[in-house]
Amino acid sequence: MRILIDAMGGDHAPDAIVQGAIDAAKEFGVQIVLVGRGETILKSLGNLGMDTLPKGIEIANADDVVDMHDDPASVVRTRKESSMVVGLRMLAEGAGDAFISAGSTGALLSAATLIVKRVKGIRRAAMCPEIPTETGSALLIDCGANAECTPEFLLQFALLGSVYARKAQKKENPKVGLLNIGTEDSKGTQLQKDAYVLLQQADAEGLIQFAGNVEARDVPLGAVDVVVADGFSGNVLLKTIEGTATFMNHMLKGMFKKNLLTKVAALICKDGLGAFKRKLDYREVGGTMLLGISKPVVKAHGSSDARAIRSAVRKAMEAVSANMTEALQSDVQKLAKRDKKEVE
Repeated sequence: MRILIDAMGGDHAPDAIVQGAIDAAKEFGVQIVLVGRGETILKSLGNLGMDTLPKGIEIANADDVVDMHDDPASVVRTRKESSMVVGLRMLAEGAGDAFISAGSTGALLSAATLIVKRVKGIRRAAMCPEIPTETGSALLIDCGANAECTPEFLLQFALLGSVYARKAQKKENPKVGLLNIGTEDSKGTQLQKDAYVLLQQADAEGLIQFAGNVEARDVPLGAVDVVVADGFSGNVLLKTIEGTATFMNHMLKGMFKKNLLTKVAALICKDGLGAFKRKLDYREVGGTMLLGISKPVVKAHGSSDARAIRSAVRKAMEAVSANMTEALQSDVQKLAKRDKKEVE
C-alpha cells in the first residue's frame, strides 16, 4: 500500500508532515510518498538528524504550493505543479492508493473532484468527519462541502455514510439519522421533509437502516451511527461540538487546579481524564474523509502536527482496505433503476 501525502499543505508543513509520515511508515509498515519541494523536504529530514531517506519514505517533487487564498475552483488550472494537484494526479494515475492533505479544504475538494473524479452516479462529494459519542463515534455527512442541498443529495449522503460505516468501521447495520429540529416526521424545512420520504424508501428497499430524525443534542449520546445533514447545518453542529469540547476541557482544568484537594482528585482521575481527552482530540481521528471520490482522499486538519498526520495515514489505510467503491456503485445503481421505473 502506498499513501501519498501533500508535504507542503497545512500550518506546520513540511516539518510536522515529514515527522508524521516517518512515524506512520515505521508504525504501520506502509510506503509513503511525500509530494512537494524536494529540497525543502530533505531539509526537514536533516532537521530530524537524517541524511538519507528513512525506510518506507519516498519523495515526489512538486515545485508549487496551493495557497490558502487561492480560488478553489481554479487551482487545477493555475497550480498545475503544486504538491496538492501533483499528488491527486498521481492518485488518479494509480501511483498511490490514497491521498492526504492538510491544505485548503475547498481546493482539495475541487481538485479531487476534477482530477480523481466522483464515483459514477454520485452527484456531490461530501466531507464526513467522525464525531465522538458516548457509544463510540458517529459519522457526520455533510459538514460543509455542500451548504445548499437537494433531497437527492441527502439521500446519496446517507448511502455514502452507511457504506463507509459498514466497510471501513465494520458496523454491520449502521443506523442513519436525519439531522432535524425534532424527531417527528413533520419537522424541518421542505428539504428535511422531502429527504425524510426518500430515506424511508431507501430503508424499505434495504439500502440503509433509517432511524428517522435525530436532534443535535442526541448525536453525542450515540443515537445513530450516521448523521445526514446539509453542509450548513452539519458545519454548525460540528463547530458547536468542537467548541463545547474545548469549553469542557478548560473548565475541568480550572476545576482540578483550584486547590490541593482537587489536585489530588485529578491524580486519582488521571487515567479517566486522559481517555476523555483523547476521545475529543482531533489528532487521534486524523482527518476527514471526502466521500464520493473514486479513490480515498483524506482532509487532515490545517493545524495538524506529526501525531495528527500519523492518524490520518491510519485512516487512509482503513479506507483503502475497505474498498468501498464497488459497494457504493451497487447501491447507486439500485437507486438509478428505481428512479427509472418511477419515471416510466
